[in-house]
Amino acid sequence: MNIQTFSPIISDTLRAATPLILAALGELVTEKSGVLNLGVEGMMLIGAVAGFIVTVVTGNIYLGLLIALISGIAIALIHAVLTITIGANQVATGLALTIFASGLSAFVGADYVGKTITGLQQMNKSIPLLNQDLVVYLSIILVILVSWFLRKTRLGLVLRSVGESPSAADALGLPVVKVRYECGNVWWGNGWGSRICYLSLAYTPLWAENMTAGRGWIAIALVVFATWKPIIILLGAYLFGGVSAIQLIVQGLGFDISPYLLSALPYLATIVVLVIISRDATRIQLVAPASLGEPFRPTH
Repeated sequence: MNIQTFSPIISDTLRAATPLILAALGELVTEKSGVLNLGVEGMMLIGAVAGFIVTVVTGNIYLGLLIALISGIAIALIHAVLTITIGANQVATGLALTIFASGLSAFVGADYVGKTITGLQQMNKSIPLLNQDLVVYLSIILVILVSWFLRKTRLGLVLRSVGESPSAADALGLPVVKVRYECGNVWWGNGWGSRICYLSLAYTPLWAENMTAGRGWIAIALVVFATWKPIIILLGAYLFGGVSAIQLIVQGLGFDISPYLLSALPYLATIVVLVIISRDATRIQLVAPASLGEPFRPTH
């Protein structure tokens, strides 16, 4: 194999990893605030269908990206109200949100199934390995920014404090509910992370029912795999993206393997990773936000 063989494989790995990076980063920030959101899969679907429909109607892909962000904030706000204000069970709420969003996206996007658009244009066409669209580069920049935000800024310290002990943070006068709303769900967390609708506007510029195909669940697993560290999320996403792209290598070498089995490789890899991680439960407990999934009632 030469560079001409590996170039499209590496390119596809970067593209396949991008939606996982965006979704996992959003979930990471959300979980750092102590809120567990299992609705990432459904939220990705809402962002994908909203962005795609607006792009088809207006012909402006950047307006589609904007509407996808707004729709993401709206559905993240629903999760925030239910889990933070009302105090509903976070696991049940996230699952219900995924089921609701899956049905809603299928209903709203029914008339757009099979339609295609001109996706985000790739850059640096003269350099094959750098011939990626803007969002691929943006995902890498976001990893660096989120890492810096969590480790080097006062707001990042406040966010981590809220996630570790909301009662202690509240006693110190920190606005726990506000932090969980703004950083955990609406602005910094899942409100933007899962909503760039990269799948329907760039990776496969079309709409198909349930097109996320479990990527939201992989993103949640990726956060645990990365032990809540943005840089490891980047590496882990590229690992999963590489597993997705490996089917190209296998098919290119002429192996007679079912394409359905090859398509299942990323999900098999997810199961293997979760099994390996679960063997060291103590380490996970040490690195996970201490109040993850626990409701908080302000005392004043």
